[in-house]
Amino acid sequence: MATKPVILWFRRDLRLHDNPALNRAAETGRPIVPVYILDEGHGRPPGAAARWWLDKSLRALDASLRERGSRLALRRGDSLAELQRLAHQTGADIVLMNRLFEPDAFETDADIAHALKSDGVECRGFNGALLARPGGVMNGSGQPYKVFTPFLKALLAQIEAPGHTLGPRRIDTPAVDGDALDDWTLHPSKPDWSEGFDWTPGEAGASDALSDFISTGLKSYAKGRDYPGRPETSRLSPHLHWGEISPWRAMTQARSAAADRRVPAAEAEKFAAELGWREFSAHLLHHFPYMTDRAFRPEYDAMPWRHAPAALKAWKRGRTGYPLVDAGMRQLWTTGWMHNRVRMVAASFLVKHLLIDWREGEAWFWDTLVDADAGNNVQNWQWIAGSGADASPWFRIFNPVAQSEKFDADGAYIRRWVPELARLGDRWLHAPWTAPEDVLRDAGVRLGRDYPRPIVDHDEARARALDALKAVSGRGDQASNRD
Repeated sequence: MATKPVILWFRRDLRLHDNPALNRAAETGRPIVPVYILDEGHGRPPGAAARWWLDKSLRALDASLRERGSRLALRRGDSLAELQRLAHQTGADIVLMNRLFEPDAFETDADIAHALKSDGVECRGFNGALLARPGGVMNGSGQPYKVFTPFLKALLAQIEAPGHTLGPRRIDTPAVDGDALDDWTLHPSKPDWSEGFDWTPGEAGASDALSDFISTGLKSYAKGRDYPGRPETSRLSPHLHWGEISPWRAMTQARSAAADRRVPAAEAEKFAAELGWREFSAHLLHHFPYMTDRAFRPEYDAMPWRHAPAALKAWKRGRTGYPLVDAGMRQLWTTGWMHNRVRMVAASFLVKHLLIDWREGEAWFWDTLVDADAGNNVQNWQWIAGSGADASPWFRIFNPVAQSEKFDADGAYIRRWVPELARLGDRWLHAPWTAPEDVLRDAGVRLGRDYPRPIVDHDEARARALDALKAVSGRGDQASNRD
């Protein structure tokens, strides 16, 4: 009798190294059926930019599997139905997977495991996405942490790095049917708006990105990451989201570089803290699923948001008249990514200067970011809006001109993404509406034609935002205009 195979169900763990489910499958000694199921009927479907990434990452995973004598089976439809069909076709009696911890997916996984068990098929899940499972890092009262610093301290004290694994050198896979990836049309066409995407999705691309970061940006990460004109961010977020690299590998390699004195220890720990923020966001979403569409702090659901479609459209298109905000929004549309400092400024501008609901911005980022991650996206938007756990207070209102002058003083970032202002001198670049007419003329800038005038006055918008805060909480007198 032929040995029954094991089904290896890939989701957001698109790698062969450091993959707990794959390692367990290899330990069985059985043939392995790797499968990816495009299930668009459960949970929030990925946005357009994420679908672009998924297309490339699946191709890279399939190529890696083929190097080991295997191949990736592609199925489209209901996950349970496809797993049942695949088990029936192959005779498999075990399904192995790495868990997803977003609430909808977590519950669906449990339902799938229960249904498969009724069919005589064992289903086992592992943690291949996070440093610790949600529920594994709790406070002294046995409750989830709601403040980041004690969460990070507890996380780093409790976790222990697993050993680095390379995956099996050969994977025996029986022949199974599947879809052609091209038929899924994950890559955009008519038009192809992804021509500016400068990424290499896949496990090899993730490994290269980590190596490049450790040899360059990590050396001055704590400060350098705030300057959008410098290449000192890790750009690992989409690779981490799609599971092309384990967060453990990212952390341990950074710390190894510090141990070898290739980078300062403080810089490696700052990077570890940023991985911790990703973890914090995932744990919060798992424990408090309502935060996807309601304020974590319920009083903020009473915020008097404006319905301002013209202003929202200007923000999306990078036509607000504030160069740093516009540069970020254009970088986002062109590359599927935005620098973290600029994300904060652009998000703050939407919710505080324009008083537009944070959910509008979250939805736009979900569709346009290659690293759109449910926990991070929601938590970061609520952080900016003052409504999240351990959030930035509402009365902290970023001044987009001051932020620009501080973090893009030489204008390198703005000149790249807002080229119509490239000839303006540094003195006027950050607030072109303050430039004399002859300076604008010499720079070839006609405000209102080549580049828009500001769609809102900063001081007036700030006052309106503070009035909105008073309407919700009776506060607003602690505001600072220096950010």
